[in-house]
Amino acid sequence: MTRSLRSLTLCGTLLASLLLGACGKNEPPTPASPPAPASTATPVPASTTAVIAPAPGASTAAAAPAASVAAPAAETASAPLSVAKLTLGSAVNADHQVTRANDRFAPNTKSIYASVATEGSSGGATLNAKWSYLEGQGQLVSNISQSIATDGPATTTFKVENPDLWPEGKYQVEISLDGKSVAKQAFQIRKS
Repeated sequence: MTRSLRSLTLCGTLLASLLLGACGKNEPPTPASPPAPASTATPVPASTTAVIAPAPGASTAAAAPAASVAAPAAETASAPLSVAKLTLGSAVNADHQVTRANDRFAPNTKSIYASVATEGSSGGATLNAKWSYLEGQGQLVSNISQSIATDGPATTTFKVENPDLWPEGKYQVEISLDGKSVAKQAFQIRKS
C-alpha cells in the first residue's frame, strides 16, 4: 500500500505541475507594457463675464453666467491678460457690451457703464474702475474692483448709478489691471 500511495502522490504532483504549466503559472513574468501616453489636450476653462452694479453709496458685485469657449488644442499657451478696449455708454446688451458708445450724458442719466474688453488669459487678475468728478478738487465718485479669471476674450462691465441728477462737468473713468493703470476715458455730464 505504501507503494501505491507513493505512486498516487507522484502522479498528483505531476498532474499539478502540468496544470500549472498550462495556465502560465511557471512562465517567467512578461515585461510590463508602457503606459498609454497622456492626452496632450488641456481643458479650456470657461471664459467669464462679470458685471458690477454698485448701489448708491455702496459697491456690490454680481457675476453673469459664464459662456463656454472652446480653443484649439494647439493654443494651450496664451498671452497674459491685457485690456483691449474701454467703451462708455448708458446701456449694455446681453453680452455686457455697451450698445451705443458715448462720452456725453444728460444730468438725469441714471446709469453709466464702462465696458472693458480684455484679451489673453489669467487665472485670477483684478480689474478696477475708478470714477472721478474732475471739477473742483477731483472728487472720487466710485472705486470698484472685480476679480477675473479667463482664457480668452472677455468683457467686464462696471456701472455707476445716481438716483438724483449728476452734477454737470467733466468726469473720468480710469481702468487698472492688477494695480497698474491701463486705460482712461474722459466724459461729460451736461444738458443737451
